[in-house]
Amino acid sequence: MTILVIGLIVFFTIHSVSIINHNWRIQLVKNIGVMPWQAIYSIVSIIGFVMIVYGFGLARTHPVVLYSPPNWLHHITMVLMIPVFPMLLATYLPGRIQTTLKHPMLAATKLWAFAHLLANGTLADVLLFGTFLVWAVVDRISLKHRTTDAVPVAIRSKLNDTLVIVIGLALYAVFVLGLHKWLIGVPILK
Repeated sequence: MTILVIGLIVFFTIHSVSIINHNWRIQLVKNIGVMPWQAIYSIVSIIGFVMIVYGFGLARTHPVVLYSPPNWLHHITMVLMIPVFPMLLATYLPGRIQTTLKHPMLAATKLWAFAHLLANGTLADVLLFGTFLVWAVVDRISLKHRTTDAVPVAIRSKLNDTLVIVIGLALYAVFVLGLHKWLIGVPILK
């Protein structure tokens, strides 16, 4: 569990620099340059992410059960997960979906984390998904009080919404039909 917790701290510390002190981050980027900042951000994020994945895997070998969700919540989770991939894609393919959600990646993260908290009740699950959920909520609130950096995206188009939905649903199907089991070790369809 320790590796999971340290991984979460490392990952979310670097991801929270703008939440904590956006002006300091802007000044830091001006002082060291965009590329060095992106390199530091990427390296720290990858280290944190690897620790999260490894620590979560270790924690699953000796689960501490906090609650046992009923089976029907598994089905609710599957339904809640349907829009997650389209929302993620809407971050980079601007259209009406992106405009409506404003911050589609954060919306996807919140929905993904909440859905997984419904279906999973171990301490490791609550730490992992709960931390992502709390961070996404705090980040979304903080975005109301700070300027955002431009994210490289495709050209705005009505076709983008169609692409987001079609590709997003295809990715969802791939996850349901086996990729989740292959990557995470947990089959969705039982």
